[in-house]
Amino acid sequence: MTESLRPSGEYGSPAPVNPEWPPPPAYAPPQQPAPEFARQPAPQPATAFAQEPAPQPAAGFTTEPAPQPAKRKRARGPAALLAAVAIVAAAVGGGTAYGVQELTGNDTVASSSTGTNVVPSSQKGTVSGVAEAVTPSIVEINATSNAGSSTGSGVIITSDGEIITNNHVVSGASSIEVRTSDGKTYTAETVGTDSSKDLALIKLRDASGLRAATLGDSDGVRVGDQVVAIGSPEGLTSTVTSGIVSALDRDVTVSTDGGEGQQQQRQGGGWPFEYGGQEFNGDTGSSTTTYKAIQTDASLNPGNSGGALIDMNGNIIGINSAMYSASGSGSGSSSSDAGSVGLGFAIPVNTVKSDLSALRSGSTN
Repeated sequence: MTESLRPSGEYGSPAPVNPEWPPPPAYAPPQQPAPEFARQPAPQPATAFAQEPAPQPAAGFTTEPAPQPAKRKRARGPAALLAAVAIVAAAVGGGTAYGVQELTGNDTVASSSTGTNVVPSSQKGTVSGVAEAVTPSIVEINATSNAGSSTGSGVIITSDGEIITNNHVVSGASSIEVRTSDGKTYTAETVGTDSSKDLALIKLRDASGLRAATLGDSDGVRVGDQVVAIGSPEGLTSTVTSGIVSALDRDVTVSTDGGEGQQQQRQGGGWPFEYGGQEFNGDTGSSTTTYKAIQTDASLNPGNSGGALIDMNGNIIGINSAMYSASGSGSGSSSSDAGSVGLGFAIPVNTVKSDLSALRSGSTN
């Protein structure tokens, strides 16, 4: 028999058919509605789900993984934030602790070269607060030599008993006795002296656990700043006075002759010094030295030499060294002229700090 051709529009291109072959299977026709069924759901999500997002029955299964990570991210958010804060706090370290102390009103600890607040926050800016914080670091010094004896003051700078004072307080001394603010007495020896700056370093024997003062920054001092002076005028231990910085960079000239100075001071006058071409408290002698000083009107009297001039944060800004004392200015003075007249001078503490290593090495300039 001859071959017959199947119409091309039914199955595609013509194909030979053997009349002896069995007829085509019955599943071929049902294949046509299958594509239609597959196409029917397509428009439904495009219309119904786009306009009605609330139900989303089918989309719920397809989008469930998406919200789950979002929830996990939100759950991890606070933990990640805490971790970041912990890292930042660890990096800041002591600075964070300092900030917390300031906010909570706790005492702060010295942390910089410019000095810090060593006065309790509740008493910050008060003379009583400065006195309470710094008085334990100030001592009375009694020095004896062949020329006589002298009384002065000193500032503890280490817990084992290093003390800064004036050279003229201990110069030529054969014995030195020191009394702390709590009444304890120690013997001391001179470690180093610098007569050109009127500074000396002495060391207590068998001392420990003393409260060291905080040395501040005298370059930051300004005229008009309020200050406190602590010393032992006329042997009155731990006397506190206050005033302001009257002037800066005063050229003060003092004697470098310790023996003569001790003898004159024993006679009742203050330590002799020169300023502006005039001599105060007696003759400075032929051997003198000149240094830049802080001028203050805080009451200073004989015995304050070597004591502390302090800012309102409790930092030492100067070592008191010279003061005008009318009681020793001449034979015509009377007892009514005795006492401070608001003319005192202090060696800037930055001068002390720059000279400290030389003094510790045993310098005797």
